[in-house]
Amino acid sequence: MKEYTLKYGCNPNQSPAYIRMADGGDLPFAVLNGRPGYINYLDALNAWQLVKALKKATGLAAAASFKHVSPAGAAVGLPLSETLKKIYFVEDIEGLDESPLACAYARARGADRLCSFGDFIALSDVCDVPTAQMIAREVSDGVIAPGYQEEALAILKQKRKGGYAVLQMDPEYEPKHEENRDVYGITLTQGYNDGIIDESLLGHVVTKKQTLPEGAKRDLLLAMITLKYTQSNSVCFVKDGQVIGNGAGQQSRVHCVRLAGDKADLWHLRQHPKALSLPFAADIRRPERDNAVDAFLSPDAETLLQDGRWEHLFTHKPDFLTRQEREDWQKQLQGVALGSDAFFPFSDNIDRANLSGVAYIAQPGGSVRDADVIQACDNYGMVMALTNVRLFHH
Repeated sequence: MKEYTLKYGCNPNQSPAYIRMADGGDLPFAVLNGRPGYINYLDALNAWQLVKALKKATGLAAAASFKHVSPAGAAVGLPLSETLKKIYFVEDIEGLDESPLACAYARARGADRLCSFGDFIALSDVCDVPTAQMIAREVSDGVIAPGYQEEALAILKQKRKGGYAVLQMDPEYEPKHEENRDVYGITLTQGYNDGIIDESLLGHVVTKKQTLPEGAKRDLLLAMITLKYTQSNSVCFVKDGQVIGNGAGQQSRVHCVRLAGDKADLWHLRQHPKALSLPFAADIRRPERDNAVDAFLSPDAETLLQDGRWEHLFTHKPDFLTRQEREDWQKQLQGVALGSDAFFPFSDNIDRANLSGVAYIAQPGGSVRDADVIQACDNYGMVMALTNVRLFHH
């Protein structure tokens, strides 16, 4: 196919709109179902690059959940604990344990379920039935993958009353070296960002503590690859093969760290026994359940869920977390990896990262205050590698 006509561009008043190759050649993907929109394609093509790079870097099945041209979550296909299955609401997915791809998407979607609402999904491998079953019951705009099992495709085609967007990407496609963008009728040209992210970038460790365990290396690669396709400025927190907090598109780097750290903290709090035992009403829908969990875990939970506001969510009033319980649980979040798409200008970034259990950091370096940042890492016993590679994405 050489061209698809779109309903409109970013907004309904932006017509005409279409997608095609600049050289008039065939597009490297096929639309198997639905009618993707302009923003869907931006999400799909960015997300596909992420999972393709992640699969190449780790050898593991990978998945990403994209919203508005940044990943809400990304992960590799490591097995899920019973606790993670519960907080991701996937305990009942048949065949989940035998599908690394389904585990990857459960992790990618579960990292930040509120931001993943209405996502576009990318899968590194052929979509199987457990993955399709999971996607089928979430609020999502579409999926891109290198292929689909017949039964999986049939499941996806039933979603959104038959209008769910399903794209099949040519896994062998490679873009031309130059890419163009038109802004206000003016064309900008740059070289395609084909920089390779692998373990060679983690060799320059500058802190007193030098050892990067294998799991930390994998997580730092995941963080950096995620950042490569995240709107800048951006900082990414990763633990055990999945993004647990992505701070995207902030003008100040410390705001990126705060945003990502807050998301990581919330991800960890979702695993608290009181959150796991919430007495949900039988008829509560999945998105409402996500909102209810976040309201329950808010520091203002007792105000948000005061009498009269919780009855339709729970069978009885929940047992709220005390401040001390919250603080004690938070201390258990450890071993987190952090990637930054550019250097840290001040050590306050490290101070905030420490509050969310960060132990390993990869960042380009090059700030006039690198020594202050390194000293802060040493004060907290962190390991930091300077990659000398900036990962801005706009």
